[in-house]
Amino acid sequence: MLLFAAAALSILTTVGIVFELGKEALLFFRSAEATIGEFLTSTIWQPAILDFGIWPLVLATLTTSIIAMIVALPVGLATAVYLSEYASPRVRGVIKPILEVLAGIPTVVYGYFALTFMTPLLRSILGVGAVEIFNTASAGIVVGILIIPLVSSMSEDALHAVPMSLREASYGVGATKLDTSLRVVLPAALSGITAAFVVSISRAIGETMVVAIAAGAGPKNFTFGEDSLFGYILNPFVAGETMTGHIVRISGGDLSYDSIDYNSIFAIGLALFVITLGLNVVSRRFVARFREVYE
Repeated sequence: MLLFAAAALSILTTVGIVFELGKEALLFFRSAEATIGEFLTSTIWQPAILDFGIWPLVLATLTTSIIAMIVALPVGLATAVYLSEYASPRVRGVIKPILEVLAGIPTVVYGYFALTFMTPLLRSILGVGAVEIFNTASAGIVVGILIIPLVSSMSEDALHAVPMSLREASYGVGATKLDTSLRVVLPAALSGITAAFVVSISRAIGETMVVAIAAGAGPKNFTFGEDSLFGYILNPFVAGETMTGHIVRISGGDLSYDSIDYNSIFAIGLALFVITLGLNVVSRRFVARFREVYE
C-alpha cells in the first residue's frame, strides 16, 4: 500500500512539473520574439537582445557532464568492484562511511572547492593563460567527485545481486579472482551498472550549485566558422554557463512575471527535462535488453 502511494505521488508530481513547464514554455514560444526554430538551432543566447539559441547552454552542460563521467565512472566502478569482491568487512566498514560523508556534503561546498582548489590546481599545472578562473573543467571534475558515491553504491548493489554460484563456477575452471571479477561478475551485472551510470549522468546534468559557482556566469556564445572549434567552442578551460546555472542566475535576478526572460527559464527547464527523460528511456531499453535473471 505504501509502495503504491509513493508511486502515485511520484507520478502526480512528475505530471505537475511537466504541465507547469509546458504551460510557461508555451508562452515563451508563442511570443513574437522567440521561435522553436531559433531556440533549437541558434548558437547565441542573449535574452537582452532577444537571441534565444539554447546550444551554448547545452554545450556547457554536456561538457561538464562528460568530464564528470570521465572522473566518476572509472573510480566509482573500481570502488564498487573492490568493495564487492575484495574488501574485508573491516575495510568495507571504513570505506562505506567515507563515501556516505562525500554524498552528504552540501553541493555549495563542492562549488567553492572547485573554485578555490581545483581551478588553482589546474592553473598551476596547465598555466594561468590556458585556464580561466571560471571554467567548465574544474566544475566537471568536482561534479564527478560529487557523484562517485552514487556510482559506487548502485554498482555495488548490482554486483552483489550476481549469484555466488557464478563465481564458484569460475573458480572451479581455474579462473583467478581478477578474471572472475572482470569477466564473469561484471558482465553479469551489466544492466544494473548501466542503470547506475545513467542515473549518475542525470545527476551530473541536473547539478546546479557547483556549476553556478565554478563554471561561469554567462553563456559561451559561439559562431561556427568564426570561433575556433577546439580553442574555444569545445575548450573546457574557458568559462561557460550550463542550463541549470543559467536558471539559477536569472531566477535570482529582478525579473517581472510573464516577461520573455522569465518564460525563457521554463523553456530551458523543459529542454533539460526532455534530455533527462531521453537518457532514462534509453537506459530502460538497454537494461531490458541485457538484463539477466537468475534463479
